[in-house]
Amino acid sequence: MTESAGNKNEDCHAANGVKPGRNGMVKNHHHHHHQKQEKVYHAACNGELYSRPFIESFEETPMLVAVLTYMGYGILTIFGYLRDFMREWKIEKCHIAREREEQKDFVPLYQDFENFYTRNLYMRIRDSWNRPICSVPGATFDLVERSSNDYNWTFEYPGRVVKDVINLGSYNYLGFAENTGACATAAGEVTVKFGVGMASTRQEMDMQSLERLLRDAIVHGQPRTHRPWKKILILVEGIYSMEGSIIRLPEVIALKKKYKAYLYLDEAHSIGALGPYGRGVVEYFGLDSKDVDVMMGTFTKSFGAAGGYIAGRKDLIDYLLTHSHSAIYATSMPLPVVEQIITSMKCIMGKDGTTIGRSRIQRLAENTVYFRRRLREMGFIIYGNNDSPVVPMMLYMPAKIGAFGREMLKRNIGVVVVGFPATPIIESRARFCISAAHTKEMLDRALDVISEVGDLLQLKYSRHKVLPSLDRPFDETTYEENKE
Repeated sequence: MTESAGNKNEDCHAANGVKPGRNGMVKNHHHHHHQKQEKVYHAACNGELYSRPFIESFEETPMLVAVLTYMGYGILTIFGYLRDFMREWKIEKCHIAREREEQKDFVPLYQDFENFYTRNLYMRIRDSWNRPICSVPGATFDLVERSSNDYNWTFEYPGRVVKDVINLGSYNYLGFAENTGACATAAGEVTVKFGVGMASTRQEMDMQSLERLLRDAIVHGQPRTHRPWKKILILVEGIYSMEGSIIRLPEVIALKKKYKAYLYLDEAHSIGALGPYGRGVVEYFGLDSKDVDVMMGTFTKSFGAAGGYIAGRKDLIDYLLTHSHSAIYATSMPLPVVEQIITSMKCIMGKDGTTIGRSRIQRLAENTVYFRRRLREMGFIIYGNNDSPVVPMMLYMPAKIGAFGREMLKRNIGVVVVGFPATPIIESRARFCISAAHTKEMLDRALDVISEVGDLLQLKYSRHKVLPSLDRPFDETTYEENKE
């Protein structure tokens, strides 16, 4: 577990030979009930930077699982080379695009391993991705059924639809991706009044590693001339979409001020999803937005629309409006999309005269904590922060990537599975995205299915057993070593 609480001393020191971990965290060894040691994560001890406990979990991969995962990839690689040999001798047909013989002296378009991975590994489980939907991607959606008779090289569509699949894959954090309600009504009215055409162009309308990098940049300067850098820009995300972790923004801002750097914050996954009023990771930590020089976000997730934004000082925005290619040459947003953004933002801010936005933010937070807790109680290894609506559940082995997605869809649950190269080769995972539109009944149904498939595929890898508790938050005392 990871914890940074306000009652910790600023000048305390991590013990047992710490070493840098993910996201500027520090790996540490910690005993659980005086049994086998388990790697845990402790934040830097700057206790005064945090006003509430900050808990993240990155349980280490069990050794046996790691060995079996590497063996699985090894077996797939051996058979892949065998099949390539058969294709070379025309024994097996290869459907994938390849470099033509007359272009062999040119720089190849793809690296050899990328081609190898695509034709021998990815194609076997290609049906787990890019599934076509035929409804709004809300709490549930409808999927177009498809099948393949040539091992996923091509698909056939018989015309049938899988109805009411529980959606655990879309970034619909606040549930505004819906075809009823205030946002849909407002966007529809604007569509009828103004149409959907485009207008003219806009102008015509973490921590040790981070500190080490900052120090090196200041001490050594530019690579060739060693002249001092004029500006040093720190780029971070609010919520990391593959890890489910939240940026340790108080520590980043402290380092930014210490080394007189600039800070660029990408809030694609955190705007609307974090903070009491949905204002993102800055509000989540109770910080001053003036300490962030550039804020970027998207309207495609929490707002259920399209496009994005850049926020900052007036001189920065004026400069971007004057020099940005998107502002000069690209067309502006369609008016129905603008209306969707404005209406959803009013709901979130409470300026629509209702408490719909506030209740959705609260429901998203409750759903997130509940879903994460239940997964841990079942024995799955999940990554990320307790408050992050992005929930990665570790699958590890390559054969289980496609199997998990297929078995879940058989039970009417739509999930996203992720493998190499989007993740490290040994850290394949399923990534659930929790929404305020999910009811408790939907989550319970999904959790029951996840548990069932987890037992079927033997995915409950955690060596810790979380004691079921519905009325107290997670802390280190809720863990006990699983003797099994």
